[in-house]
Amino acid sequence: MKIGVLGAGAMTEALAAGWVRAGHDVLIGGRTPAKAEALAGRVGARSGTLRDAAEFGDAVLVAVRREGLADTIAAAGGALAGKPVIDCGNAVDTADFSQVTYRDGASMAEEIARLAPGAHVVKAFNQAHASVWAMTPPAFDGRPLAVPFAGDEEAKPAARTLITALGAEPLDAGDLRQARNLEAMAIVVIRLLFSGHDPHSVFAFTTPNRPTTR
Repeated sequence: MKIGVLGAGAMTEALAAGWVRAGHDVLIGGRTPAKAEALAGRVGARSGTLRDAAEFGDAVLVAVRREGLADTIAAAGGALAGKPVIDCGNAVDTADFSQVTYRDGASMAEEIARLAPGAHVVKAFNQAHASVWAMTPPAFDGRPLAVPFAGDEEAKPAARTLITALGAEPLDAGDLRQARNLEAMAIVVIRLLFSGHDPHSVFAFTTPNRPTTR
């Protein structure tokens, strides 16, 4: 699969590296071309502009902070229409660990769907720190990490492919409205991380279908 990535931070580095190892073709686009090029060189991917990445991907990962979301989607232009778009971000105010919502209480993933008409959006990968996604594979007690995802049915096959490519297990949590709950759940993880807990142990979903804490 050809995967375009919008953003050149830690989540991109961890996820893109796993997808390259699995044989996928990845192009990383960033607002700072030199940063995107350096990251791509480290993980064996290609690099380009945000628009390049949006046009390139059969599926597109959005991996940017909420403050840069609108500008990033605008830079992608209309290239996201008709494509699976995976959102791994979290809209949280770390001053008080409150959830940041958009129009009518919408999630970050729903905001992407509003900003990119015609895109098929799925929320995934937002429940764990980048260092967890860098594990090969992400597994705990010998069991693969289960990755909750929620979104449009048209994009779920691509989301499952990207999750299993990392050696993890997809866990369907429903339609795009459930992204609000996945983002709220992630705030618990983020608060624990800010409190100094180990990113590899704060909250681990594992198969079979039951959550465990570590």
